[in-house]
Amino acid sequence: METSGGSGQPRSDSEEAPEAAHRDATGTPANQDAPTPTEPHPTVDEPDGTSSEDTPDTAAAPAADRDEAPDGGEASHDGVTADHGQAPDTATPADADVTKPPSDPPTASTPADPDKARAPADLTKAPAPADEPERTARSTSPFAHPDAAPKPPERPKEPGGGILMGRPFGVPVYVAPSWFLVAALITWVFGGQLDRVLPELGAARYLVALFFAVAFYGSVLVHELAHTIAALRYKLPVRRIQLQFFGGVSEIEKESETPGREFVLAFVGPLLSLILAGVFYVGLLAVEPGTVPGVLLAGLMVSNLIVAAFNLLPGLPLDGGRMLRAVVWKITGKPMSGTVAAAWVGRALAVSVLIGLPLLTQSGLLGSAAEDSVGMDTVLDALLAAILAAIIWTGAGNSLRMARLREHLPELQARALTRRAVPVETDTPLSEALRRANEAGARALVVVDPDGEPLSLVREAAIVGVPEHRRPWVAVSGLAQDLTDGMRVSAELAGEELLDALRAAPATEYLVVEDSGEIYGVLSAADVERAFVKAMARPS
Repeated sequence: METSGGSGQPRSDSEEAPEAAHRDATGTPANQDAPTPTEPHPTVDEPDGTSSEDTPDTAAAPAADRDEAPDGGEASHDGVTADHGQAPDTATPADADVTKPPSDPPTASTPADPDKARAPADLTKAPAPADEPERTARSTSPFAHPDAAPKPPERPKEPGGGILMGRPFGVPVYVAPSWFLVAALITWVFGGQLDRVLPELGAARYLVALFFAVAFYGSVLVHELAHTIAALRYKLPVRRIQLQFFGGVSEIEKESETPGREFVLAFVGPLLSLILAGVFYVGLLAVEPGTVPGVLLAGLMVSNLIVAAFNLLPGLPLDGGRMLRAVVWKITGKPMSGTVAAAWVGRALAVSVLIGLPLLTQSGLLGSAAEDSVGMDTVLDALLAAILAAIIWTGAGNSLRMARLREHLPELQARALTRRAVPVETDTPLSEALRRANEAGARALVVVDPDGEPLSLVREAAIVGVPEHRRPWVAVSGLAQDLTDGMRVSAELAGEELLDALRAAPATEYLVVEDSGEIYGVLSAADVERAFVKAMARPS
């Protein structure tokens, strides 16, 4: 099945956009709206006993749904069913100048708008419980985890999904376990048909039928390779190709940049299926009808024609739906409009398949009408129609969700989500460090050397775990995590680039720096998750 995510040009809601950073002549921020205290990790149990992870939906993580989840969002292409599939509310920026030595820590900022002023967050207090929108949309987060205890974003793993068959063009090709079930079904059905056409084959007909099943999925693989080659031509990374129950999937990790490329990327798959049908027809002319080669070539010709025709239907998640999306995108200039139009046409197709396919079979338009209209053939036709309709309907819905994800991703901005921080030396008592942070309206601590160079980040979870009476005797260095190259992120990162940077170096906190190397603040993975969830909860 072929799925890929729509894209859009998201816009930030005015009431939720981060305020611009202002600094005075000394470089100290003049305005910092400190957000409310956050939990030490992304998810917490709610006061009513429920967990903030109790909700459906997925993202792909990006690692994501994710299909799934970002991934990031992934695009995929299916040889039999094709789809063109697939954030957040931003916290107030913490833009303190924390490059001063600890003897002169930043002072508390005064909000530019007194009506919006809030008291500085106290790092010594336990986090407040998550609000209801977070609880109802938690599983759409790129960092969501089924366990109660949250985890930071994980490093992308090597794609799997079955038996590795090879790496054409550097892209791994897998055969899913479900393929063996379909191959057995095709062998049984086609073998029964061979018994009527070539009764002299006897039991050998099942070997011929098995060869047909393998050759048919070879044709599906060619269909998917067409999508893959086109994607690589446009410099779109392809994660893998997977042959599965109802065809194949080419998982393309990024969205096409123009509607023209989107159209070409979708059309090449059905085009290759049509070319294969023509090749098998030419081969059929060169052999005698009624022979094993003749029957095989005829079957492969017809099956490729069916694959091409089905994929050209104008609704997501089919290739024709992606072509329709490209056309609407070109006309309106809005990728999201194309995704919405093609997705709803796909849902209409799902209903049509569910009702129309059994009726066409019964009428004899797709073969000879059965004498017993309530026999086993009727049941199988209805089951096949239900499965195809479910695949199309689900793929169309996934395309809409992935389009919304891509539309909101640019709202994830490191500069907007960064917490204000104060520098402290390694031997500074925790109580003194917290006092300085609260006076400055900061919500993070950076351990620095005597020259002011950052060494490590004090973990928020570790602070909460230290009892108040012990804080004067605990040095901040004992609660800090040493900085690695991956834990330094640019304040200019946003969207997929930000998520990729966080996945590449999993951690709970990151040091955010300017392009000049100046410390900007500390970014918490929990803040990124909450911003992502809130954005996904808003309608497009």
